[in-house]
Amino acid sequence: MSELFLRGLSRWQADTQREAVADVYVASYNGAAGRAAPERENFLRRLEDHVQRPGFEMVLAGGDRPVGCAYGFRADRSGVWWPDFPEGPPQALAEITSSPRAFVVAELMVVPDQRRRHVATRLQQHLLARWAPSPAVALLPQGNAAAGAAYHAWGWTRTGSLHPVPPTPPLDLWAHRRPLP
Repeated sequence: MSELFLRGLSRWQADTQREAVADVYVASYNGAAGRAAPERENFLRRLEDHVQRPGFEMVLAGGDRPVGCAYGFRADRSGVWWPDFPEGPPQALAEITSSPRAFVVAELMVVPDQRRRHVATRLQQHLLARWAPSPAVALLPQGNAAAGAAYHAWGWTRTGSLHPVPPTPPLDLWAHRRPLP
């Protein structure tokens, strides 16, 4: 593979790259332990919604083809950004996102043949660079030990579990409150 580049995308660029990002999503989660086959159309609908959020940021990694992607947005303090909690955000989430600059890492994915090459590390650092030292949150499926280990290594802290309405599975809440290196 050619040299790996990281590129920040505007909302418009992210929208024009949505099919390529969906390819990365499917490749990243296809056959992942404990996960059902990825649903491309559901992902595209979520991405379409997320691109419209205030403070949307996306970083794409790749050379000849995209091999990883990270994106997120500023947390909506009303909790609207996570619709599976109809009563508003759970207390643990509300405390972290009470900052007007809190940032939600909505997606971080790397295709299998590029894992263990620090692509995800570089993606999350680049994504959060503009937001440091503001708090950031990520919601990970419970039991995803590999993702949890990566977030822990990056200085994130698991702050609790969340139980959204079914069929969404329980989630682990991870927070990052200090400046990135």
